[in-house]
Amino acid sequence: MDRTTIDWSGPMVAVTTPFLSDLSIDEDAFSANVQRLYAAGATGIVAAGCTGEFWALDLAERERLARLTVAASAGQGPAIIGTGSIREEEIITQIHAAKEAGADGVLVMPPYFVRSTEAEIIAHFEAIDARSVLPILLYNIPGNAGNELTPEITDRLADLDNVVGIKESSGNWNTFQGTLNRTGGRIRVFCGPSSVLGVPAALAGADGTIDCFPNAWAPGCLDLWHMARAGRLADAWALQRTGIEMTELFTTGGCTLYPATKAAMDHLGLPGGGPLRPPLRPLAGAALDHVRQGMDRLLSGKPEAG
Repeated sequence: MDRTTIDWSGPMVAVTTPFLSDLSIDEDAFSANVQRLYAAGATGIVAAGCTGEFWALDLAERERLARLTVAASAGQGPAIIGTGSIREEEIITQIHAAKEAGADGVLVMPPYFVRSTEAEIIAHFEAIDARSVLPILLYNIPGNAGNELTPEITDRLADLDNVVGIKESSGNWNTFQGTLNRTGGRIRVFCGPSSVLGVPAALAGADGTIDCFPNAWAPGCLDLWHMARAGRLADAWALQRTGIEMTELFTTGGCTLYPATKAAMDHLGLPGGGPLRPPLRPLAGAALDHVRQGMDRLLSGKPEAG
């Protein structure tokens, strides 16, 4: 397999996993959110990733999400399922479950928490690749995983049989550009933080984006990609400025990204928000007001006071 094996491209969405008040998965809200995002211009869905709170889901729940994603994505775009785990055997189990569910591919990150050498990271992916039954989308998110897929490591991994692309979510432009330069001819390169880097990534030749922000900001974050590729650069850069402000909003004022995303969705009356599973907690008090007021300002187009 390589980049020609699949046709994934454009702005795909890393979707939230909504929960009911008893913290079971809200399947109706999940499916409604996926359908809403496709209608807004999404070209694919990535479920059970970081935005999807994978760490709080057991393997049976991840398999269920895979089936829901496949059903909601039918005929509209690829269904890609996260497999986050430290243990190789657990990743393989999830890949086979995703295959059984009808998924198109899997998202595989390096081992997290356990600091690994370059050789250990490469060996980890070699072992998974050798037993994979689905195309693999590499996932570089060193801020969460602790271990980084540098351009040099990704260059090695791009030659593995089942690797077809990478979600490059370092947020570091040099890392993104280095990865694109080294591997873009062999695997598909997607920009993770499109709210911050989506326009330059599109202009640099990325294959697409995979971001959480469309959950709370669609079609805006999706249009950012479409406009950039269509040459509507003034409009694209205007959306990029909004995305940068929204990123700051979601990560300041006592907020972190995933609770802020769900809080914004709830404030806007969108499906897919709601409670979070521990250790995350819903926003409250000043932090919740910060997100609500900030979203109202950004979506109204009014400049910040002061």
